[in-house]
Amino acid sequence: MSAKDPCQKQACEIQKCLQVHHYQESKCQRVIQEMHKCCKIHASKSVCCSGFLKGEEKA
Repeated sequence: MSAKDPCQKQACEIQKCLQVHHYQESKCQRVIQEMHKCCKIHASKSVCCSGFLKGEEKA
């Protein structure tokens, strides 16, 4: 992929937060919400959003 993924920064922030907080999602809700916002805008251009939004479809 030649262009940078528009939601890669948010995806990395989620990973960092989860590692710091021993994978307790409740401690990372702010960064998860930022990822949701990014994916709602850039879903068609972001590889990072493909797996992230699939979980939302089942809910």
